[in-house]
Amino acid sequence: MDDYTDYDALGLAHLVRTKQVKPSELLEATLTRAEAAQDKVNCFSALFPDLAREQLEQPLGDGPFAGVPFVTKDLAVDIKGAPITQGSVAWKGHVADEDSTLAARYRKAGLVFFGATTSPEFGLTTTTESTLYGQTRNPWDTTRTSGGSSGGAAAAVASGVLPLAQASDGGGSIRIPAACCGLFGMKPSRGRIPMGPGRTEGWNGLSTVHAVSRSVRDNAALMDATHGPETGSRYHAPPPARPFLSELDHDPKPMKIALWRTAPNGTKPDADAEAGLKYTADLLESLGHTVVEAAPQMDGEALGKAALFTISANIAAMIDERSKALGRPVREDELEPITFSMAHLGRTVPMVELAQANNAFQTAAIAYERFLDEGGFDMTLSATLSRAPEKLGVMALTADRDTMGAAVASFTPHCPVFNQMGAPAMTVPLHWTAPTPTAPSGLPIGMMFGGRYGTESLLFALAGQLERAAPWASKKPPIWVA
Repeated sequence: MDDYTDYDALGLAHLVRTKQVKPSELLEATLTRAEAAQDKVNCFSALFPDLAREQLEQPLGDGPFAGVPFVTKDLAVDIKGAPITQGSVAWKGHVADEDSTLAARYRKAGLVFFGATTSPEFGLTTTTESTLYGQTRNPWDTTRTSGGSSGGAAAAVASGVLPLAQASDGGGSIRIPAACCGLFGMKPSRGRIPMGPGRTEGWNGLSTVHAVSRSVRDNAALMDATHGPETGSRYHAPPPARPFLSELDHDPKPMKIALWRTAPNGTKPDADAEAGLKYTADLLESLGHTVVEAAPQMDGEALGKAALFTISANIAAMIDERSKALGRPVREDELEPITFSMAHLGRTVPMVELAQANNAFQTAAIAYERFLDEGGFDMTLSATLSRAPEKLGVMALTADRDTMGAAVASFTPHCPVFNQMGAPAMTVPLHWTAPTPTAPSGLPIGMMFGGRYGTESLLFALAGQLERAAPWASKKPPIWVA
């Protein structure tokens, strides 16, 4: 298919539905591009075309994405018979023995699994680099990160392999890679998308799953196909009044949007990110919205400490579970250095700290919604990245711990807050830096919009309006495998 990359996932599904192309032809076209991209940006942890071909031998049904090739991230989402390693040497060789709940919903939607995308170990940092798989490179500049932890998914989509890919987000891991690679990414509300069957939340509710995409409509349609309660859920996000995809059919009402410039930890956007904020605010005003600089009051130090303790405790538990499965302790040399130190912290932190962490998250959620109420705001606007995509190596789990920690904390300081509150947030590719010798097309810096809990519909409506006003689909990175 010479015109494969002219279509988004819904467009490819239409070609299949109208018999203009066979699903097998789509799969082979995708695999050809996957192999080319793997050589250039190293975005796949595994390719399993035989599983995809077996799936194509079965009825695909009439789902919205019937026959469209798809990939999941090498973290948490299981595909029966496919390798999944969590980006860790300690999980090398592990193969899933059943589909996750989300994978089953993907199958029902008609998606065809052919591979898994790279992740840093356990999704613990904002770059996709690991001892097991090496460095995943940014298609806009191969000396820079594609973001983390869904950097493989973002690099695969941005380089033209496929238009839509699964991703997950425990502290920005959908939005950060999407912003680094010039894509659209939506982090759903807590409880919106299933995470079972063995669990119904990740990292005590910080983590959620969804996707990165080139088009807004693919993202919305995928959420329509996958959202809703699952067995054992302690909570689930309120159902939308109508399909998320339908929100793109009309512009939202004029809104009042808070420009939240300085993050809770005190980080301010650099000149490139500031230019993106100004451009975005001007664009919003031209569309009839009102933008006012204002910020909720939050304790950034308390939130950072709470996130560290919560994630470390969960990582320790995950490693202990792996030790039981192996029948021996996971060795230190099977983990990244920073992962090992976090697991040690997770085993030694006083239990009262986890209660205090949960209290800090609740305090932030209450403060955010009160801020919106008192100011009459519909949502907030921040820079997804405080600066252009960082050089590879700086934020890896093998880097100096203190230097790496400071780089991560200042790179995407607004992103984790929405995980801590459980609220939805999206990154929209609205700004690029000036060209540089290694990035002749410039580097993308996404703009992030955050809403109240359960308001993905409003975010999608705005995203659709922005996509119509300032379309980004024509922007192609130097690494483009069409």
